[in-house]
Amino acid sequence: MDLELEDRAVLVTGGASGIGRATVAAFREEGARVAVIDRSPRPPWAPDDVLWHQGDITDEAAVAQAVGRAAGRFGGLDVAVGCAGVSGPMGQNAIRTSRDDFAHTVDVNLTGQFLLAKHAAGVMRRNGGGAIVMVASDSGFVAAPGMVAYCASKGGVLMLAKALAVDLDQDRIRVNCVCPSVVDTPMSRADLGLVKEGFDGQPYRVHRPEDIARSILFLASPASAGVNGTAQVIDFGGLARSTFPA
Repeated sequence: MDLELEDRAVLVTGGASGIGRATVAAFREEGARVAVIDRSPRPPWAPDDVLWHQGDITDEAAVAQAVGRAAGRFGGLDVAVGCAGVSGPMGQNAIRTSRDDFAHTVDVNLTGQFLLAKHAAGVMRRNGGGAIVMVASDSGFVAAPGMVAYCASKGGVLMLAKALAVDLDQDRIRVNCVCPSVVDTPMSRADLGLVKEGFDGQPYRVHRPEDIARSILFLASPASAGVNGTAQVIDFGGLARSTFPA
């Protein structure tokens, strides 16, 4: 299926690794023009045609500058994808979670998405519309022990997408999010103590970053023109399963 993404102007946050890196590659394969904002400097693997902006998504001035650079280079902005995120304190009971750790996790995972959408939408509305896709998590629906900051921040992204979809609908800007379960990324491996061996042999199914990128591309494309304010759960059916012991 032709996703009609050729020559579309795309900005991806957190494009240096994991889902973000896979998303950059997927958009380029479709012929899109891609810009990235990431805290990391431009990596050796990044193609010359990718506009790289080193900056922190919690810094509103940096986000505004990245959006402005992308729009200036490409003559506008059609798609914004929020992939940047942090795990926050893992395996830490809520009563032992510091205010600073909680606030930092929410700042990156939730406020960063808001800042991207705010500034991207300002450009998109002048161009007649666009699409914003945010990476949330199945942890926005269900909680695991010791992940209070992460779960709270990702739950916030779900409602943020809905609220933005309502606010921006009149400007023909769609806002959706993807909610994957465990994805094989450097961050996930570090969180779970699997840096060396990876996920082989684990008793649960794991996504590849490329799998999530494909869902992001669909939500960013004209093929999903009627989809707005939704959360696309990608979890091998995990949320559908009853806990009934049968």
